[in-house]
Amino acid sequence: MSLKGKAYIVGAYEHPTRKAPDTSLAQLHAEVAKGALDDAGLTKNDVDGYFCASGDTPGLGGLSMIEYMGLNVRHIDATDTGGSSYLVHVGHALEAIAAGRCNVALITLAGRPRSEGMQTGTAPRMGNVQQPDVQFEFPYGPAIANMYAMVARRHMHEFGTTSEQLAWVKVAASHHAQYNPHAMLQKVVTVEDVVNSPMVADPLHRLDCCVISDGGGALVLAKPEIARSLARPKVKIIGVGEANKIQGGGLALDLTYSAGRRSGKAAFEMAGVTPADIRYASIYDSFTITVIVQLEDLGFCEKGAGGKFVADGNLISGIGRLPFNTDGGGLCSNHPGNRGGMTKIIEAVRQARGEAHPKVQVKNHDIVLAHGTGGSLGTRHVGATVILERE
Repeated sequence: MSLKGKAYIVGAYEHPTRKAPDTSLAQLHAEVAKGALDDAGLTKNDVDGYFCASGDTPGLGGLSMIEYMGLNVRHIDATDTGGSSYLVHVGHALEAIAAGRCNVALITLAGRPRSEGMQTGTAPRMGNVQQPDVQFEFPYGPAIANMYAMVARRHMHEFGTTSEQLAWVKVAASHHAQYNPHAMLQKVVTVEDVVNSPMVADPLHRLDCCVISDGGGALVLAKPEIARSLARPKVKIIGVGEANKIQGGGLALDLTYSAGRRSGKAAFEMAGVTPADIRYASIYDSFTITVIVQLEDLGFCEKGAGGKFVADGNLISGIGRLPFNTDGGGLCSNHPGNRGGMTKIIEAVRQARGEAHPKVQVKNHDIVLAHGTGGSLGTRHVGATVILERE
């Protein structure tokens, strides 16, 4: 059975805060849930399926949250794949709705790393000592920034990519963030600004890195009959894909590609479209190199040509052929809970509805894409791709 069109995104909401020192994690989840339900024209009593990532929810994850929010559900999913969790949840909710396990699915994300004092991704994270990878990797001091720096350096070695080309990703994001009143970084930057910013992990500069923010977001999905009864624009899910990538203990180490190679292929096949049909893309942007690798793996340009593709201005709305992250993305707007997948889908929904800021709204927005990665491109990760169509 094809899952294409078996569910619609009927509600989307992004929390406006970027720092919430006086708001609990559970309350942030509740606030984004209400925002998305209000957007859909539904109430919590309509929700019979709940999806969250266990790593960004307090207590027993989904169980604690349905109790806190007073939900009465018959399906629950707390799959956690890091930043790609919420794109994975869209696929899982689509499956659940198609199988009749729920009719209205709520997906929430919330996080408070900024209020809790998290610094940059330059310090090694110990994690759980029972993790099978920790005993082998932690002695070498892996940190988020230096793991992505490895990917960037290898891409430069293999394909001749330059720091100036990486910088164009940040430049494009900043051109969009200037129109977002909630963006943490609203100033338009130049290539020179990026490459002259302090080095964090060679070759990545400070402006190659995403922001750290509190906040969150939520989505509401519904079966077609319910979606068509609501007043909001109809955004249909036509393609989903998820895939993992492991490094095989170092024996199969190849830092030049991501799991998006497989998740994107699956999503495009389900949707029956090609990369040439996409006119807007939300691309996970934890670092500038993250965007370039994923653009290549999703088929928007040839492998190794990502640097030239972005340096030609292709990511800037009104100029390029593939505007991306028109809210400013994780590089400029927010990266709530250090998990950027949710905001990627929310902006894709805005674009599909025609509700993005007028200065960055793409003209042809019938088919849009959102893609995320969870984990680290430098080690193990899960890629997830969602393709949406305005009906």
